[in-house]
Amino acid sequence: MTFLAATRFLQREARPLERRLHASLFLGESPDGVVNALRAYRNADGGFGHGLEPDKRCPASLPIDVEVAFGALADAGADAPDLLGPACDFLAGVAAGNGAVPLAFPVIEEYPRAEHWTDWTYQPGVNPTAGLTGLLYRLGFDHPWRAAATRFCWDAVESGSLPDEVHGLSEVMNFLAHVPDRERATTHAARVLEQMTATSMFQDMPKPGEYGLTPLHVAPTADSPWRALFDDAQIEAHLDQLEAAQLADGGWPVTWEPPSESSRLEWRGMVTLQALRTLTSYGRLALEK
Repeated sequence: MTFLAATRFLQREARPLERRLHASLFLGESPDGVVNALRAYRNADGGFGHGLEPDKRCPASLPIDVEVAFGALADAGADAPDLLGPACDFLAGVAAGNGAVPLAFPVIEEYPRAEHWTDWTYQPGVNPTAGLTGLLYRLGFDHPWRAAATRFCWDAVESGSLPDEVHGLSEVMNFLAHVPDRERATTHAARVLEQMTATSMFQDMPKPGEYGLTPLHVAPTADSPWRALFDDAQIEAHLDQLEAAQLADGGWPVTWEPPSESSRLEWRGMVTLQALRTLTSYGRLALEK
């Protein structure tokens, strides 16, 4: 399979957001297209919703959808203070007293959603607070909520009160990857990664077709600050598996059950774009136009 086959899949099946991201990342187009695509998911409260994260079809603003928006802006290298400022105001407005936000709110129960989106997602915590905060540092965007959330994240890391759950720990690793205090972050990263790799849903070596997080989620590009925390054999094995997972239609599959076929295609566009970013970064896939 080829880069071109994946590009054709994205052109056929992906959302405008992923198509604009592809054009920005690989074809040299302006990140303004990504910014404009994100506006369709924005609400009057400054947050993002409308199924931007496709596992729930709720139009209301949710922190998880804000995180997806921040990630798209960061990947594109976009400068969008008119989106970031109001989104941070939204996060500040829904945060707990310690600055933490939840993934979602009970309003999702009124709409189709994947089975794993239940009441556990209503609890403020490092998932998604740490990921959101790390993305704001990556974007170079300051806001009072970022300061409060940073204090919460450091308290969680340094008190040893992190969740024993792979996604939350992954969010912490994203925070540590981008927070400016590099010595402090590096001091804690190995311990957090050790806790993450001990969870049942982390795959030290590939388990084809089985859902889980891998070293390529922690170090998705070759220049990741956490690449050195994994040995070459691990990285190469997961790159081999990622290459092999490309399907005949040019896209990559998802290994969980989304709430609809539309959601599945939206996710496939997202994971296909991430696969292209990872494989090209690690030199496994040559760009074709």
